[in-house]
Amino acid sequence: MKKILTLIEEELIPAFEKAGVDASYAKVTVSNRPDLCEFQCNGAMVAAKKYKKAPIMIAKDVVAALQGDAMFAMAEAVNPGFINLKLSGEFLAGFLNDMQADENLSVEKTAKPRKIILDYGGANVAKPLHVGHLRSAIIGESIKRMGRFMGHEVIGDVHLGDWGLQMGLIITELRRRQPELVYFQEGYTGEYPQEAPFTIGDLEEIYPAASKKSKEDEAYRGEALEATKQLQQGNPGYRALWQHIMRVSIADLKKNYSRLNVEFDLWKGESDAQPYIPEMVQRMKDEGFAHEDQGALVVDVKEETDTKEIPPCIILKSDGASLYATTDLATIVERMKLYQPDEIFYLTDKRQEMHFIQVFRTARKTGLVKEDTKLSFLGFGTMNGKDGKPFKTRDGGVMRLENLIADIEEEMYRKIMDNHEIDPQEARETAKIVGLSAIKYGDLSNQASKDYVFDIDRFTSFEGNTGPYILYTIVRIKSILNKYQAAGGSTENGVMLAAANESEKALCLELGRFNGVMENAFEETAPHKICSYIYDLANEFNRFYHETKILSEENEAQKASWIALLRLTRRVLETCIDVLGFEAPERM
Repeated sequence: MKKILTLIEEELIPAFEKAGVDASYAKVTVSNRPDLCEFQCNGAMVAAKKYKKAPIMIAKDVVAALQGDAMFAMAEAVNPGFINLKLSGEFLAGFLNDMQADENLSVEKTAKPRKIILDYGGANVAKPLHVGHLRSAIIGESIKRMGRFMGHEVIGDVHLGDWGLQMGLIITELRRRQPELVYFQEGYTGEYPQEAPFTIGDLEEIYPAASKKSKEDEAYRGEALEATKQLQQGNPGYRALWQHIMRVSIADLKKNYSRLNVEFDLWKGESDAQPYIPEMVQRMKDEGFAHEDQGALVVDVKEETDTKEIPPCIILKSDGASLYATTDLATIVERMKLYQPDEIFYLTDKRQEMHFIQVFRTARKTGLVKEDTKLSFLGFGTMNGKDGKPFKTRDGGVMRLENLIADIEEEMYRKIMDNHEIDPQEARETAKIVGLSAIKYGDLSNQASKDYVFDIDRFTSFEGNTGPYILYTIVRIKSILNKYQAAGGSTENGVMLAAANESEKALCLELGRFNGVMENAFEETAPHKICSYIYDLANEFNRFYHETKILSEENEAQKASWIALLRLTRRVLETCIDVLGFEAPERM
């Protein structure tokens, strides 16, 4: 379906042409003065200079051509040349009935679907997820769902940190602790055990201990570097250990991401890109893109139009070791070979912006991607505590993600039990659902690129711009629909009539914005625009609800119309929260 703004403009175009003014001036916006009108057109003001005519005269001519138009309840020219518009209740009801009948709720799927690889998550194996991983997971999952809703093929890749010194450190520490393990026996030719000699809990203790030792003991660090080298050169025992580390870590990561309702299509990591590095580097050398600079191999990526210094992209260090840039470039090679994406989209901390400028320019300059392959980066801001500093535990450490989730769920459980008589087990299940909405909405309602304060008290409130408030609105609608059905009414076939009052029309107008909001939010990769929309929609619904006696209405056609309106409101709200990555309980 077309957007309401588009339909209004299509109605204004012949009116402008009849007034002798080019159709390009028939642009319409939502009014910034809702007390005066719902939509406005400033085209007469813009056209006045070209047509050497007073803007109010042009506006009056346009309005005259709109008289009797069934789309408008009001069309008037206002000094010095504004055209103020209000939609008729009949037109709006017709639009919403069509929207109700559309499985996509009026959203037009893209005419040109793209294959997009979305790189988000960025977890490291053998380390627990912490609050620093929250934003990437939440924002990335939402962008993935937005893209799919608009009709694109979006492939989510967690892109694990699973290679490099951290693996060598774990292997070294295991060797110190359990030297008898077969993985460390030279010349061993038997089968390696199927079961890992450690749990995820062991790994989460081993890595920090090894990391600490490497900073204090140069010999220990040297041993870890050698272990890393042997792993990467194919030491069979070390490779078997690495595979254990991967299996145990990924199983734990999947469990924790699942608690956030986050799912990845690909569980690839830096290790998957390693086979592509030698040929890629050699080609960069052979074709003259890469050259030595102070022993390192680099690609110059600065451009004449740069207003700030863009350093060369280092491909190999002076000792021949690869870096993050090397791995990211090789990952692009792998993705182009295996998936031929139209776009590769990266979501990371905004402090990595320079890294991706270098990587993208190198990929383009050296022909790793096709000319029409889009490379995109969205950098997100920091999640801070109330003190304005990065979110920490009470003792100053980095909070584990599962602990943050548990704290939110406990707070929601307490509030639910305080406010309602409810079975404790049901309250626990509801607290998980509502708690997730608090976390996700609390994050996504902020513009991704900006820092924000994570405030548990505010995010778990049932009032204000919060996830629980949105869910409470949905549950309220569900309750009314259930009562209507219990009394013998059907919620399936109702037809919406023209709005009976101002609060109903305001709700109808807000519903009519849905397709435009979804399209714009994806185009600008801005989940916060969906949050803003459903907050406005929830407010309009609650105003309508408080001013309207829905179930006690004696006119059955009017009651059925309102029930249809509630059903549409519920569908829109539930579609939006699904795109944001959470759901509503049956009751709260």
